[in-house]
Amino acid sequence: MRKVFISVALATLVSACSDFPGVYKIDIPQGNVITQEMIDQLRPGMTESQVRYIMGTPLVTDTFSPGRWDYLYSFKPGGEPRVQERVSLYFEEGKLTRLTGDFHPGG
Repeated sequence: MRKVFISVALATLVSACSDFPGVYKIDIPQGNVITQEMIDQLRPGMTESQVRYIMGTPLVTDTFSPGRWDYLYSFKPGGEPRVQERVSLYFEEGKLTRLTGDFHPGG
């Protein structure tokens, strides 16, 4: 019984170290980096390859909606809340028609 108690106490202490002051917490970026400059370069009528050159390969391409590309970026600075940005691009007949999300052209 004593060994079980010691094991539980050690596990509790080790898990509590994540909130210990002075412990370095790494930044965790995930997904496609999206900038306003990238969005400002997009124009209606651009081909998929032109958009891919500016934005990179989309993180998500929906198999049920092949004309929609989703770009997601999530960043969690160590010890701070997570920040997430999203942009969805829509194509018709291989040409960019519109975008939705957290960024807007020209602004």
